[in-house]
Amino acid sequence: MSQRQVLQVFEQYQKARTQFVQMVAELATRPQNIETLQNAGEPGARTRVASRALSPRRLRPAALPVELLGSRSVGTGVRKSIHSFQRVFGGQAERVKLPDACGRCALSLFPSSLHTGVMSLLRTLLLDVVPTIQQTAALALGRLANYNDDLAEAVVKCDILPQLVYSLAEQNRFYKKAAAFVLRAVGKHSPQLAQAIVDCGALDTLVICLEDFDPGVKEAAAWALRYIARHNAELSQAVVDAGAVPLLVLCIQEPEIALKRIAASALSDIAKHSPELAQTVVDAGAVAHLAQMILNPDAKLKLSQLVVNAGGVAAVIDCIGSCKGNTRLPGIMMLGYVAAHSENLAMAVIISKGVPQLSVCLSEEPEDHIKAAAAWALGQIGRHTPEHARAVAVTNTLPVLLSLYMSTESSEDLQVKVLPHDSKARRLFVTSGGLKKVQEIKAEPGSLLQEYINSINSCYPEEIVRYYSPGYSDTLLQRVDSYQPLNN
Repeated sequence: MSQRQVLQVFEQYQKARTQFVQMVAELATRPQNIETLQNAGEPGARTRVASRALSPRRLRPAALPVELLGSRSVGTGVRKSIHSFQRVFGGQAERVKLPDACGRCALSLFPSSLHTGVMSLLRTLLLDVVPTIQQTAALALGRLANYNDDLAEAVVKCDILPQLVYSLAEQNRFYKKAAAFVLRAVGKHSPQLAQAIVDCGALDTLVICLEDFDPGVKEAAAWALRYIARHNAELSQAVVDAGAVPLLVLCIQEPEIALKRIAASALSDIAKHSPELAQTVVDAGAVAHLAQMILNPDAKLKLSQLVVNAGGVAAVIDCIGSCKGNTRLPGIMMLGYVAAHSENLAMAVIISKGVPQLSVCLSEEPEDHIKAAAAWALGQIGRHTPEHARAVAVTNTLPVLLSLYMSTESSEDLQVKVLPHDSKARRLFVTSGGLKKVQEIKAEPGSLLQEYINSINSCYPEEIVRYYSPGYSDTLLQRVDSYQPLNN
């Protein structure tokens, strides 16, 4: 046999492995094929599956290396290559037919062990010397594990996870994405399977992937971390201990929308289990960046409801109450952004005792830019309905706002935030009940508070001020009673 013929044997062997793993990955995308692939380890089912799906006509790649045996010049070296092929694709064959005198051949590779099914075949190919075969094998494993918890458990029992984790940090970006997909697909099904991922040391490697240059690798790692953290507080704490939170905060600052989405969702799944975990997310500086994402045009990045559902509002309010100065500013802005989104979310801030805390910030903070942020946030809470405005008014915030507006020491920005100088904002102040509440404030004639009220009233027509003054409706009724219509 010539050197070319010998080399061709191995070329065909490589081609067969490539086509085999590609076919399995493709079959795993169709739900109707999953049961057949899952039962491929059963002896009876294996024979039926092999006779149908792995026949040369339907899946020629598995038979390609064997067709080379058609030559009568088959040597010992080629036979050893074929036996190596059999070992890679399932151990010892139950039946092997080598070429007959006519140069024909047929090969059936039916592994005898129940444990040498599709998972073991793919596990072997994860160690292949060809990178594309490794990547496609990982992709196929992920698609199978993603389908149900039985297949995900099979990945764990076949000791595939340690192999993936070991290779994850060393391989190229395509393999990293495929391997992270396998971890995500296994971990999503149950806390036990997610714990298996933690036990094999995957968290440290996934956190390293969050620092990868490729956004796709970061996204795949964030997906896996999210599915681990979502189950319970213990797994979330493991993700936190691995150092994932600061890197997830960096991910939400990346320009890629898909990466922003999953990083934000991962932070939500970490924070939802306990106030301590929520505080960890707040301490990492996530709130300021999440608040900016609320107004993002992408629908999936409108995270205000997500933040509320995860208990983030209460955690932020606690944070505002326990700190001073500029540390408060991101939390104040976040409450304003959440409240601006809808009546229900504004009410969630009210129920969580956000208004009193914002009022404290308004009174305590010496810096005008923090006072302006608190005034703006209170405006976003109170602007929706009279009930929302009343919730702001009952905290005795209006006198404070008035004094800030009238103070000559207040910055222009702060004065604008207290009572914006535009017609739409003034109209909103009226329709939300703010002007009516101002008229209800009882102030001594000639007092400083009365001067403040007069300054507010001067922003509106006199008849509007009278209309919202207490007792004005009774005055109108008295005029009706005393009115004498002219007789024709």
